[in-house]
Formats: sequence, structure tokens, C-alpha cells
Amino acid sequence: MGAADKELKGDRLYVRVSRRQRQVIGEAAEAADKDLSAFVLEAALEQARTVLADRRFFALDETAWRRFTALLDRPVTPLASKPRLEELLQTPSALER
Repeated sequence: MGAADKELKGDRLYVRVSRRQRQVIGEAAEAADKDLSAFVLEAALEQARTVLADRRFFALDETAWRRFTALLDRPVTPLASKPRLEELLQTPSALER
């Protein structure tokens, strides 16, 4: 059990389901020898981690990898030569307004 699993649970998550969906989930939880809440939470966390991993890791073939690393290795250009980027960085974010 990780540190996040030991965290005090105070928030609730409500989900509306059809009778059939509830039955299928309940049968799966029973087959996994887990209570319904534990089963749903574990499945939701697994799916969330999968979705997030798809956004953090990517695979490239050798040609694409060489192109990608060449772009990363090129010299940094001055911000002044990128007026749209400079304007974006000078604009307050929604959190700063």
C-alpha cells in the first residue's frame, strides 16, 4: 500500500449508473473479492493512470527520434525573436487576474 493509499479519505465521488451497470460492476467486484467501493476506486485509478501515462510517454521510430533530438539540441533563440511567445509570457494567467 502506497502513501497515497494511506491518506485519510474525506472526499466522495458520486456516480449515477443504470441498474444493469450496477449489477455488472457488483458481479465483477464480488469475483475480485472486493467491496464495491474498493473495486470501483481501483478500476478508476488504474484507468486514470493509463490516460495520464499516454500523455507523458511516447514512442518514436529512429528517424522521428533523430529529428526530435535535433530540435531539442538546437541553440536557444532569444525571446525577442519570438514576439508571440513574448506576448504570451507577459500576459497574466487566469489565476493571476
